[in-house]
Amino acid sequence: MKTLTKLMVSTFMVISFYAFAVEANNMEIVNVEQGIIQGQTIDNLTVFKGVPFAKPPVGELRWKAPQPAEKWQGIKQAFEYAPAPIQAGNPVSGISEDCLYLNIWTPAQSSDEKVPVFVWIYGGGFSFGSSSDPIFDGRHLANKGVVVVTIAYRVGQLGFLAHPELSAESPHHVSGNYGLLDQIAALQWVKQNITAFGGDANKVTIAGESAGGISVSLLTASPLAKGLFHGAISQSGGSFGPIRSTGYPGENMISIEQAETEGVAYVKQFGVSSIAELRKLEAEKFIPTGWSLPGGWPIVDGVVIPDDQYELYEQGKFNDTPVLVGYNSDEGASFLWNDNVTSFVNGINTRFGPYAEKLLDVYPIAENKITRMGRNLIRDAAFGWHTWSWAKLQAENGNSPAYLYLFDQHPEYPKDSLKFNYGSPHGQDIAYVFQHIDSQHPEITQADLKLSDAISSYWTNFTKFGNPNGKNLLKWPAFSDKDQKVMYFQKEPKIGDVPDRQSLEVLDQYFQWRRTEEGKTWANK
Repeated sequence: MKTLTKLMVSTFMVISFYAFAVEANNMEIVNVEQGIIQGQTIDNLTVFKGVPFAKPPVGELRWKAPQPAEKWQGIKQAFEYAPAPIQAGNPVSGISEDCLYLNIWTPAQSSDEKVPVFVWIYGGGFSFGSSSDPIFDGRHLANKGVVVVTIAYRVGQLGFLAHPELSAESPHHVSGNYGLLDQIAALQWVKQNITAFGGDANKVTIAGESAGGISVSLLTASPLAKGLFHGAISQSGGSFGPIRSTGYPGENMISIEQAETEGVAYVKQFGVSSIAELRKLEAEKFIPTGWSLPGGWPIVDGVVIPDDQYELYEQGKFNDTPVLVGYNSDEGASFLWNDNVTSFVNGINTRFGPYAEKLLDVYPIAENKITRMGRNLIRDAAFGWHTWSWAKLQAENGNSPAYLYLFDQHPEYPKDSLKFNYGSPHGQDIAYVFQHIDSQHPEITQADLKLSDAISSYWTNFTKFGNPNGKNLLKWPAFSDKDQKVMYFQKEPKIGDVPDRQSLEVLDQYFQWRRTEEGKTWANK
């Protein structure tokens, strides 16, 4: 007993020492709500990997909202990335249903510095993705004076499955959106704990690309995320289209009623009679063999996502913070599954119905070739219109500024190259933001490296001040309906007009029509 008492006293002294060490500018050992955690000093930063922000969503917690992480005894080492969520991809850290962890890079030397915080949400179509991807390593951004946090969330059917039984067991009587609830739980953890890492809990910017950018968009309109962030950056994201109807292609948001119907059909393939039985199956059973929906996309459930986001913004029902949003010049090239002109036109007719002819007039294609403008229709329907609309709605209905950009940096391909006249495809911008440009790559020039440095500075300035502008940077004007100026990220940043604005305005007419009774009736045919 005496030995045990001595051990307890010794342990208390160790804990007290480490608690004191935080105050003594040793940022490797910090106290969070769950216990003591140890990171590693790498160059001028302290890095923490695999920090749990919620209980593992396994067993009875599968398809439930994330629960607070459990406390631990002793010192938890945070030296390695945790596994990524179950998916068909192959993340470097592996995959597991036990996946709700985050990573932190902090430049702070003490816990009282109040460094602004940049929180990154990965993309991957809500079906793939990992915070351990090397391209998301936050050291370069952190060295520009922000705390970088990369968070994980459930994807695919484990992240977004809706089902009547799941809705019945929920206190809100809805299901799905577990992946978004994971993101919100991570932001709550950041708000409660980031001060220990020298971060400022009252100056948090959320950022993401593709599905991560769409997530940022949805969080700006979610009442559950109110007060958890103070700025929003979306790269190739936005979700301002109308709610998808039964069997209707193209619109990405789906109602809870339709999601439950599709969820019932999805569950039938497993030959079980209840969700309880489904929870007993191995998580690997839910790895899709291909791009598999339903169950892999956010749902308009009336709780996490209250309604059509465009209409929420028109009504002023959104989290009003500064936003920095944009997209890449040739996103369409990344989503052109078939370059057959006949198939392309047939797809446009199915997708846009009565507006197909008008849109092909302003996004023309050649008789035997899908031109750059044809690809831009794909780009704008998926990204450009959403981003442009977001900037307009923020400028019209918010008190905080919006900043709009187009990323258009790419090699000058030879005229005989198959890639000739291509712009910047989907996802190319990420390496520039995180400054992970391979200087040894034969197509990378000093202009690329300089542009990457400028972009990362705009992003970190925005995180610090809610405004991207700063010393030695071209001034980026806030977007307004009267003065729709865009930052073009090319060899050198420049200010210009909204790309293909006249074409966008016709596409805008289509989306407005889709919200009318006539448009809804057509879509439900």
